[in-house]
Amino acid sequence: MSYQDEILPREKVFRDPVHNYIYVQYQVIMDLINTKEFQRLRRIKQLGTTSLTFHGAEHSRFGHSLGVYEITRRICDNFKRNYPTQEPGDGSWDDSERLVALCAALLHDIGHGPYSHTFEHIFHTNHEAITVEILTSPQTEVNQILSRVAPDFPQKVASVIQKTYPNKQVVQMISSQIDADRMDYLLRDAYNTGTKYGTFDLTRILRVMRPYKGGITFEIDGMHAVEDYIMSRFQMYVQIYFHPVSRAMEVILAHLLQRAKELYTSDSPEAAKLNPYLLMPFFHNEFDLDDYLLLDDATMTTYFAQWRSAHDSVLRDLAVRFLDRKPLKSVAFDDETEPLIPKLVELITKAGFDATYYTAINNSYDLPYDAYDPNLKKPMTQIELMQKDGSLVELSTVSSLVSAITGKFSGDQRFFFPREMLLPDSEMIELFEPIYEEFNHYILNDHITNPKES
Repeated sequence: MSYQDEILPREKVFRDPVHNYIYVQYQVIMDLINTKEFQRLRRIKQLGTTSLTFHGAEHSRFGHSLGVYEITRRICDNFKRNYPTQEPGDGSWDDSERLVALCAALLHDIGHGPYSHTFEHIFHTNHEAITVEILTSPQTEVNQILSRVAPDFPQKVASVIQKTYPNKQVVQMISSQIDADRMDYLLRDAYNTGTKYGTFDLTRILRVMRPYKGGITFEIDGMHAVEDYIMSRFQMYVQIYFHPVSRAMEVILAHLLQRAKELYTSDSPEAAKLNPYLLMPFFHNEFDLDDYLLLDDATMTTYFAQWRSAHDSVLRDLAVRFLDRKPLKSVAFDDETEPLIPKLVELITKAGFDATYYTAINNSYDLPYDAYDPNLKKPMTQIELMQKDGSLVELSTVSSLVSAITGKFSGDQRFFFPREMLLPDSEMIELFEPIYEEFNHYILNDHITNPKES
């Protein structure tokens, strides 16, 4: 028996709070899970700073990756049972594609770094590119296992991540507007944040999902389950992913890393005292894959703990604010109120804060659903419903609910500032009372939307 067909002597299961059991039958999947690169995902939080708003959100990318694998496994089982191919090119499911789909599902997030999106912004990394590098670099355990299947198998799995794999059914399982990745993170994030916004009928959706020549479609009598999924995603972004306090902590984290980077790369005497050994390659933008894989959330937190006693007052203060959860305050603004922001920055600066590190503008927007537009730079794969006669219809044309939010961004743009500007201590009030009065005049008299409480 070849390695790619090798089945475990006894099926392995992982107990999971979302899917109950995650089933592993293939030896190659078990071997991939046991690699050091995949085990590292246990030490990367799925939601980054969101755990500082929703305290239950401590779950990892390890659990999420297993969940995406499990949903993909169920899809493959359903397709094999109900839509097996009879002849090449008939649009049904060719189960020889199963292993590449399962591997891509399991490994799709393996390139994420600590606090991934903030880290990427500061150090100009790209988790998808690093995922591909992990899959294709001979130095990784992941690549060595994939190469045992076939010499070109690592690149096949990578091409699924890159959306260039020729079988669109496999690609859309992992990356589309309704895929295994999104379905797992909505359910998993809802469970761990203690909210109900992200719940939907996964069993029903998988039941009405089916392959066709152009990829994956859904039977039209399952339209309401798909609608429910779209609305759940909409609510999760508005209520959880775009929460102002989580974004405020992201701003502090970004400024903390930026300050450390600037100190280290300058001639400041403080640079030698930082001792950021594992971050040095990133400060110099000369990192390699080995450097990247040494980092996780715990590594970063250790540095932050050291920096809370740093000589540099800004670095020290930002470390304290991040570790002790002291978020910035924020106000939403629009085109009409945006011209007020320079005045607010001026007042914040007069009060003694360095605006570079204590103010920020953060825009968070998401499209809950978007119909296909070939003119877009990255056109989305639209959700197709299969009618009784076998013809396809795009979801928003038959669902008034989805049509109402199609192409409409959810989210807002916010201005972040120190909470001391609203609640200054007694000493600062005596020194800067006119500044605070003027600042609060803009904030509290509805010139800009009132601050959201944490």
